Amino acid sequence: MLGGLSYLTRPTVANELAKQQKRVLVFNMHGGLSQLESWDPKPGASTGGPFRPISTTVPGMQICELLPLSAKIMHHMAIVRSVNTKENDHGKGRYMMMTGRKQSPAADYPVIGATAAKCLSPDTSSLPGHIIIAAGGAGGRGNDSAYLGPKFAGMSLGGGNPPQNSARPDGLVEASDVSRQQFRKLVDNQFLNRRRTAKTDAYTFSYEAAEELMKQRDTFDVSKESDADLERYGKSDLGRHCLLARRLLERNITYVEVSHSNYDTHNENFNFHLEQLGEWDRPFSTLVGDLADRGLLQSTLIVVLSEFGRTPNINHIAGRDHWGTAWSVLLGGAKIQPGAIIGKTNADGTAVIDREVDHGHLFHTYLRAVGVDSSASFDIDGRKLPIADPAVQGIHELIA
Repeated sequence: MLGGLSYLTRPTVANELAKQQKRVLVFNMHGGLSQLESWDPKPGASTGGPFRPISTTVPGMQICELLPLSAKIMHHMAIVRSVNTKENDHGKGRYMMMTGRKQSPAADYPVIGATAAKCLSPDTSSLPGHIIIAAGGAGGRGNDSAYLGPKFAGMSLGGGNPPQNSARPDGLVEASDVSRQQFRKLVDNQFLNRRRTAKTDAYTFSYEAAEELMKQRDTFDVSKESDADLERYGKSDLGRHCLLARRLLERNITYVEVSHSNYDTHNENFNFHLEQLGEWDRPFSTLVGDLADRGLLQSTLIVVLSEFGRTPNINHIAGRDHWGTAWSVLLGGAKIQPGAIIGKTNADGTAVIDREVDHGHLFHTYLRAVGVDSSASFDIDGRKLPIADPAVQGIHELIA
């Protein structure tokens, strides 16, 4: 390599390589965000509700007035307004949107976070590549990586704090801890020489991962950020979670998911969205702006999704029910065409009338936006398993 290995250690080169590392940031709006109160308002329609559309930084693109700060960063984003998953069940809809496949007792599929970590995380990475930031998250690992194995399962964090139990106990000095770990590794290696299996490898990996977390726990500590940034993002849980997401992405964590709940507004839909989106708008738009300003947006895919949308028809208790038939997903960054609007719903939002897509098309698109060949396959113990549903393709006009 030109310049030798020392070339890679130069700060400017290291920073440039970090910017080239592809990442995925997902906002999971649990419960079912209303497309009519966000990305596809219907002013004047009987289904439209009380909120007005507002202009954005993209000429001709309007979104709901509940998102005034998001409107200022829409030149970085694109809207898919023609999602039809035909699924109104929370669990099944969530599975479809996170895996790109229909749920089936015959097979289990890895979520987008596990897939991204497998495809994009450098082999030299010592930290988890799949992190979910949610209220109450304490550092536990999920069971969402299917056949990719526990290495790529999601780790849940919350509150802007490092994982629980990741600090050395006060009564244990470093020298003693090092000796304990050296002895454990010696015994483990003796055992592995005779009985090594996939399960023992996973066991060994879990210990090594825990050691690295302890060494780098400050990576997950949002209190290390400046008071000015804490103020800009807002001192709510969501503000801290979004600032933590920025911190993780800057440190080359491959996949970060920020959860925001609850949008399951069967009653008082408008009051709930007024409150929920009022909390979400500021930290989301601040994070997008920061990624753009720091040169990370070109290598970071951003997705705002739910398990489905909300019914255009308003029920008798001012709510909107589950609606997988015609709703919206927001994307931006990486290779996504900024300012694009894909698809269209009819005047009252009850049906898709142009460029219908579903969970499978979206999953392919996410991968292609970060440079992954979504038509390729994983090799799992000699079996070829398609990375994404081979029956569909990505939204080609959305990829720049």
